[in-house]
Amino acid sequence: MIRYRMGFIGLCSAVTLVGCASTPEPVIGAASIQPRTDLGQQGYSHARATSYKLRASDQLSVNVFREPDLSVENVRLGVDGLVSLPLLGSIPAAGMTAREFEQDVARRLLAAGLRSPMVSVNISEYASHLVTVEGAVTTPGVYTFQPGSRLSAAIAMAQGPTNLAKRDQIAVFRESPEGILIAKFDHRQMSQGTMLDPVLEPGDRVVVGTDGLSVFYQGLLQALPAFGVFGVAAVR
Repeated sequence: MIRYRMGFIGLCSAVTLVGCASTPEPVIGAASIQPRTDLGQQGYSHARATSYKLRASDQLSVNVFREPDLSVENVRLGVDGLVSLPLLGSIPAAGMTAREFEQDVARRLLAAGLRSPMVSVNISEYASHLVTVEGAVTTPGVYTFQPGSRLSAAIAMAQGPTNLAKRDQIAVFRESPEGILIAKFDHRQMSQGTMLDPVLEPGDRVVVGTDGLSVFYQGLLQALPAFGVFGVAAVR
């Protein structure tokens, strides 16, 4: 009985230690918002965009006041950034804010002969905002996220890291004009508030630990110290 109790206590202690390791104590005060250049984070930001510009695959509802035949629900921007509307045909929308697109549609309707058109545009789905979460997470997959969501949100959508995840080795792949940039983050430090928790960009790929990485990138990560320089790599 004593041996059983000791074993049970030891098991509870181990579980407690694992719990402590997985949920580090947050540091009270302002969280870190500074990117670490030694980890390739200079292309990542804590700041959310103050306005949203439409992108291919986004879904819109366009309402023309008192003109139901000219109004549409859930129309999607094509890969070319065009959207098809009654009377107007295919017109460009990508790169505009919803307000700018309202004004553009109203101007086009006025030119087409409609008197004093009143247009409202609502974004019904941010379908362009996809993030891929792979590696040592509970539920890998491709997830839709709201503009302004952070890296921690992507990991949470995948139900968090597994017990065997290397939480100090989170690689984020991001497309740029120079190629694919890679930065390294530490989940525990992000949870504590001592490392930047960056805002996601559409098309980001998040890999937790080394699982799911190609052999090349596994070797790259494993060749570096746990908190060493990961830097930025450009892949063409």
